[in-house]
Amino acid sequence: MRRSIRSRKCLLVLALAFSVGSAVAAEPPGLSAPLQPAADRAPAPAFVLDDGAGKNVALADYRGKVVLVDFWATECGGCVKEIPWFIEIGDVFKTAGLAVVGVSMDIAYEGLKDANEGWAKVRPWVQAHKVRYPVVMGDDVAMKAYSIEALPVSYLVDRNGRIAAKYPGVVDRENLETNIRALLKE
Repeated sequence: MRRSIRSRKCLLVLALAFSVGSAVAAEPPGLSAPLQPAADRAPAPAFVLDDGAGKNVALADYRGKVVLVDFWATECGGCVKEIPWFIEIGDVFKTAGLAVVGVSMDIAYEGLKDANEGWAKVRPWVQAHKVRYPVVMGDDVAMKAYSIEALPVSYLVDRNGRIAAKYPGVVDRENLETNIRALLKE
């Protein structure tokens, strides 16, 4: 009888430890962001950044489109989680007027010395993960303009070049898609 009670206590402790461990290990939900009313939106800071193939990409090039601007790095776990979603979202909403632009912050995030070293790391990663949207190399100017303190950070920019939503962390995909749909209807 004693042995049976001890066994049950042991099983209860193990079950409790497992459930607590599972709760701790569970992924936190993604971040939702409110869509700012059009009248309250601030202009998105302009940038002109290198795409690694010798072409400059400017945010202004996308005026008239809704733009998902994703600041990320190859060694950032949350960033790596989001990128497949952004590829899919970009494909689904491209014909409706969405553009996705990835801004690699590998130079700052990894402490690399220059864009050449950054592209040596980013280019193979982008190819291996079949990223189908433009990726540019971020710099200190873009980092300061967008107040990047941690990664990932994503912005939704409306057709008029104004920030409609900011996601400082891993996005809630459903919320992001809802906001994109709303912006595409504007």
